[in-house]
Parts: sequence; C-alpha cells; structure tokens
Amino acid sequence: MPLTPPAAPARRARRPGKPLFRQAFGRAFTVSGFRTLAILLALSLATIAPPPAQAAPRIKDLVEIEGVRGNDLVGYGLVVGLNGTGDSIRNSPFTEEALTNLLERLGINVSGEAFRPRNVAAVIITATLPAFSRIGGRIDVTVSAIGDAKSLFGGTLVMTPLNAADGEIYAVAQGPIIAGGISAEGDAASALIGVPTSGSIPGGARVEREIDFVFGAMARVRLALREPDFTTAARIEAAINAALGKPVARMGDAGTVTLDLAAAGETPARLISMIENITVTPASKARVVVDQRSGTIVLGADVTISRVAVAQGRLSIRVTETPIPSQPNPFAEGETLLVPRTEIDIDQGDGNRMALIEGNVSLADLVDGLNALGVGPRDMIDILKAIKAAGALHAELLVQ
Repeated sequence: MPLTPPAAPARRARRPGKPLFRQAFGRAFTVSGFRTLAILLALSLATIAPPPAQAAPRIKDLVEIEGVRGNDLVGYGLVVGLNGTGDSIRNSPFTEEALTNLLERLGINVSGEAFRPRNVAAVIITATLPAFSRIGGRIDVTVSAIGDAKSLFGGTLVMTPLNAADGEIYAVAQGPIIAGGISAEGDAASALIGVPTSGSIPGGARVEREIDFVFGAMARVRLALREPDFTTAARIEAAINAALGKPVARMGDAGTVTLDLAAAGETPARLISMIENITVTPASKARVVVDQRSGTIVLGADVTISRVAVAQGRLSIRVTETPIPSQPNPFAEGETLLVPRTEIDIDQGDGNRMALIEGNVSLADLVDGLNALGVGPRDMIDILKAIKAAGALHAELLVQ
C-alpha cells in the first residue's frame, strides 16, 4: 500500500506583538520596534556625520590679471526689414541720411527723392572684444534703437563697422536681431512686455583686427584684487608661494600682488594656469547694504553691534473733512452754506516696545532683536540708520 507522509504540524497564527528578532543580550524586538530602531540609528548617523566643507573661491575668481581684459566697441548702423515699426523719417532725419548714404554706396542715387519707409530704424551697436580675440573670431553684439522705432522684432542689421576708443575698426557686425520684448496696441489700449526696441545678435560680429598686446613678453604679472583688502592679498601671496615652493608672489598693497616670472622660471601663460585654481578664503569688511527703493536689506556675516536699546514707534495722523450743508428755513431770506467739519485721529500704535540688544551679537541675534519689535523692512532701514548714527553698528552702511 502506498505510504503517505505524515502531515506537517499546523502552524499557529502569530499573535500581534510577538517577537521576531532577539538579540544576544535577551531583548526582543517586534517588527515595529525593529523599524523604529533602524530609523533612530539612521538619524544618529546623520547627526554624527560632519557637514560638507564649504568650498573656498579660487584665485581666478578674486583677481583680474594685468592686460587680460576686454575692450569696448561701438558702432552706428541701420536695421531693415521691420514690419512697419521702424523710425518715422520726419521725426528721425538721421535715419533718412544714413539710409541715403547706404543706398549711394550700393550704387543707387536717391538724392532729391521723397521716400518715407517705415521698415528702417537707426540703431547703436555695442560689443566687447574679449582678450586674446583673433581675426575671424565671433563676438556677440547688442542692438538698441535711437529713434522713435516701436520694435526691432524681425529686423536685420546691415553691415556695420565697430570702432574702439582709438577710432580703429576691430569688428564688423551684421545679422538678424533677436528682440527681447513684444508690443501691441489698438485704438483704446496698448500692451508692452519687455523692451522691444533692444535686441542682440549672438555671434553677430566678426573680428577684423587684433589688439596689439603680447602677453608672453611681460617680465612680471600683476594680479589686481577685485575687492582690495590687505588680509586677502597676504593670503593670496602665501597660497601662491606655498603651492610653488618658492617666493614668486609678493604683495604690493591691498589691491596688488606681483608675480616674479624670473623666480618662477615659467612663461606668463603657464604660470597663470598653475596658480589660478588655488583656493583662497577672502577677508571682507563687515557691510550692510540697504536698497531704499525695494526695501531690501543685506547684512554680511561679520556685522556686529554694541549694546544698544531700540524703540520703534508708529505714529499715524488721519485728517478727515466732512463738510455739512446748512440750509435756511423755507421762505426765509438766506443762502445755503457749507459748514466745515474736521475730524483728526491720532494713532500712536498699540504694543510699542523697547528692545535691548546686547553687545557683540552675531547676525542672527541682530535680526532676532529687530524682528522682536515687529517691524517691516522699511522700518528696519530707519532703525539701522539710527544704530549707525549712534555708533553702535560696527559695519559699513551702504544706502542705495
């Protein structure tokens, strides 16, 4: 007869909360308890882990190299192909003169002819010739209308020479314009988005002349700090000498660090490539920047104040005129008069308090102390000015 295997013992249902994991020291954990332990362990590891180090700026982000700079270019030209949004010749006679000269150079004589095109606009072209630009290279240009043109959208800049400060032509610009705005108008309303009378041409100018400057012939290179500071200059000097292992850099003043090419034994270009990525922590002045137009306040991290008490009060006076007409009785001889009636309401504000700010506080303490008064940015500007006038704000206050 066939053998039947013994039946497996029935599995009992696990009661809620029965332990599934047991440690060697005898404590039992349920599924929920084990998950809680894992979460707590992850949070503790995240708390113990050190925060990522803050990256210091590089030398190339702090200084300008002598001789390595751009040169401004400017030109006057015409934009054609506008859809009736160009200059009105009557209000912009210079547009007519420029268009006449352009057509005459192309062999078309229009002297004495009365033409009033509305698809042409006179423009000013500006550009920057970067350092080490070579003949045949491309640069971006900005085109701006100078007449009464309504929009440059869809226009094309006719070939225009670009001059530098010495009067020489260094580039020639031409190409379709990318306008940055839209304007529309009707009989009773108009809409304007952006600035349609200004646009740009990416790569719209070709370099035709190079700057007469040989960087490799320099005997020394000077680094000009964008924010002059003695401490920052000393740190740059120390960082360069430590990285090269020889006294190559020397601080001249708060805004200049000179590199000795003879001591370095390298060409200027190679020496700059060796030091420009060295990181240096700059030192900055404690500064508070206030923009009164937008109500923006920016406080540096090193701003401190001495012990000072600040009280901010809000005083509002409202004057309301409600004249009452006074009429004579019926059939009486008289005239109607307006009797003046004035109501004056003075509100000094509720809950005005005086806040005591301790000395040598940090930026966070200063903000907390000012916020304790319940004031907005506009009132906070006046408070900062008053603290500065009292000599308690140890920072440079810049009001824009």
